[in-house]
Amino acid sequence: MKSANRYWSRISAGSLHAASQITKKTFALALTALLTGGLLAAGLFAFSHGVRAHAGSIHPDLTAHEWGTFTSIAGQNGRAVQWIPQNGSTDLPEFVEHLQGENLKPGLSGTIRMETPVLYFYSPSETTVSVRVSFSRGLITEWYPHVSKATPSGNPRNVALAEGRTEGSISWDSVRLQPAAAEEFPQDSAETHYYAARATSATPLLVKSPSGNQHEKFLFYRGVAAFPVPVSATITSAGDLLISNQGTEPIPGVILFERRGDRVGYRVSGPIEKAMTLAPPELTASVAALRGDLEEMLVARGLYRDEARAMVETWRDSWFVEGSRLFYLVPTTFVNTILPLTITPAPAQTVRVFVGRIEVVSPATQQEIETALAAHDDATLRRFGRFLNPILQTMMDKDSKQARKIRQLLEAPSQAAEVAQRH
Repeated sequence: MKSANRYWSRISAGSLHAASQITKKTFALALTALLTGGLLAAGLFAFSHGVRAHAGSIHPDLTAHEWGTFTSIAGQNGRAVQWIPQNGSTDLPEFVEHLQGENLKPGLSGTIRMETPVLYFYSPSETTVSVRVSFSRGLITEWYPHVSKATPSGNPRNVALAEGRTEGSISWDSVRLQPAAAEEFPQDSAETHYYAARATSATPLLVKSPSGNQHEKFLFYRGVAAFPVPVSATITSAGDLLISNQGTEPIPGVILFERRGDRVGYRVSGPIEKAMTLAPPELTASVAALRGDLEEMLVARGLYRDEARAMVETWRDSWFVEGSRLFYLVPTTFVNTILPLTITPAPAQTVRVFVGRIEVVSPATQQEIETALAAHDDATLRRFGRFLNPILQTMMDKDSKQARKIRQLLEAPSQAAEVAQRH
């Protein structure tokens, strides 16, 4: 209860207005359940969860913490749809390595973009570990430092992720943890938030590569997959969001976020056993308040404070942009099933915290995009970035009348139409 009281005091100081339609008492009860029921029980002390340990191979002084994201777009039925971010990803440093060349990932169609999982280690003395990560129905497309092996080894463009026969994997055979090493890590001139993940007290590590030793603060990887996410998000006839748990494990917590220009709002709720309906948030909150609340949720889930802050900072220019979206804490069992991780020797403690992000095509989003297309409003269209094209497709899938209207707008001789088609 003390944790819930500390959390409530933070919210009451900075973001109570984000849940203005929920009374203080009801909101406090929801947060108490979120912390004492879903979060603490499901993963605050997730010792050795998600790591396949061999008998007698547990390292008593080794700790591993990991965070990452699963990004998807909700279709008309609320389930994740296939999509391709046609403008690709340009937010990684040049030294990051890619599966079969850096132009592969933008052309892969999948339901999930797995983005910036980073794996930290903590050790008081030098030690060497090996690490293997597999991705069910997916491909691991980027990583750093250099890996010992990446599969599949053939042409990944021939892989049909949706058919469910794919399992990409990467292995680091010898990762040297060096607690006393100077933190001299690679840099380049690219504008990227990759470096934000280094702002932790994690143990520096070294990996040998054909081009020489590579130093980093974490192991990094990304990927694409085609599996159903554990949550569906459906817009009801009243314009509310129906959130349904598609699995057997409770969804520990959710945040419904909306941004229109400079105005933002959000609602915090959960855990979700089966289903929950949330009304659109009033746009009277602030991104700063949301960042603080999200950080608290991640800490309650098991991340160290600096890790939680690094995660939120990494995604500050993507998570809080124009549109409507649902953030949810991914159940630990789901992460371990989809993304099995093996560390040898196994850490005495392992925590894996993943945040799911679902782009929601809300009535407000539809209206904003239609208005922007009709008005040749390039600036508004650009706010939706890589999600604009799949959002347009979702809108057209609803009914033939709406599809014809959108096609007419897209075919109009305007710069706005060209922007929409590029994205």
